[in-house]
Amino acid sequence: MTWLITGGAGYIGAHVVRSMTEAGEQAVVYDDLSTGIAARVPEGVPLVEGSTLDRAALDRAIAEHGVTGVVHLAAKKQVGESVEQPLRYYHENMEGLRTLLEAVVEGGVGSFVFSSSAAVYGMPDVDLVTEDTPCAPMNPYGETKLAGEWLVRAVGHTHGLATASLRYFNVAGAAAPELADTGVFNIVPMVFERLTAGEPPRIFGDDYATPDGTCVRDYIHVSDLADAHVVAARKLAQSPGKDLTLNIGRGEGVSVREMIDLINEITGYGIAPQVDPRRPGDPARVVAAADRISAELGWKARHDVRDMVTSAWAGWVRLHPEAARS
Repeated sequence: MTWLITGGAGYIGAHVVRSMTEAGEQAVVYDDLSTGIAARVPEGVPLVEGSTLDRAALDRAIAEHGVTGVVHLAAKKQVGESVEQPLRYYHENMEGLRTLLEAVVEGGVGSFVFSSSAAVYGMPDVDLVTEDTPCAPMNPYGETKLAGEWLVRAVGHTHGLATASLRYFNVAGAAAPELADTGVFNIVPMVFERLTAGEPPRIFGDDYATPDGTCVRDYIHVSDLADAHVVAARKLAQSPGKDLTLNIGRGEGVSVREMIDLINEITGYGIAPQVDPRRPGDPARVVAAADRISAELGWKARHDVRDMVTSAWAGWVRLHPEAARS
């Protein structure tokens, strides 16, 4: 198998490429480098610079590299930005996916792994979110992921393509400092940024119906997430016509306050958080049921939250040396 990894120079994509190559799979990175970093691509792995909106470039990449499977991670992914720019998100995420799937079908590619998100669920009022929990996304980003799943499944059924939609929960950590997330959009780097500036981390609401009053989320180490892509890809390669929809999480909840306390401990800062009003649309608890992926693929997360924070902090300090405590 030769796997085309779209968005393979991004934070998650680079980890998927690393896991693929370490597992002995052939990988080709396809990335427009709008947010990806070419230096993340391992030596010996081809990098094709191109957009998923460019059908001719996709056709060339698939033909020239003998692509037999695709892992599609390239997408716009900021929730707030999607609310401000819904046309852009639908164009890049949906039209990009449609164009890629056309190239996949015409190129005779047999397997397709789609990067989805727990954002498809919206605000589920359940203790554990299963893959059968009703989907009600609350923003254009989540809508494009759910509609993307529908399109992937429909194309798979019509053209005999084996497909998997992987619904990520909250991704954190790094396999190596140089692969760390450079964006500041998720809780871990957001807290790092506040601490580095000498400012208190922010908690948005402490009056939720949770043990400590703050929101509870399921966090997954990016290395575990990447390994899940490898086992999913291999399952599809062995199972023509397979159709999977799977959560990728640990099945364990961590509150915002617990996460901030752990970050303060690991970084050595110890700055107490400030409590601000709730943000609209934040559900009290979103934790994955992770038994289906274990049953289907034999996969289980190996890293805990401490691993996530410690590895993410090493990456942050590499980019922000002034953050290190003496």
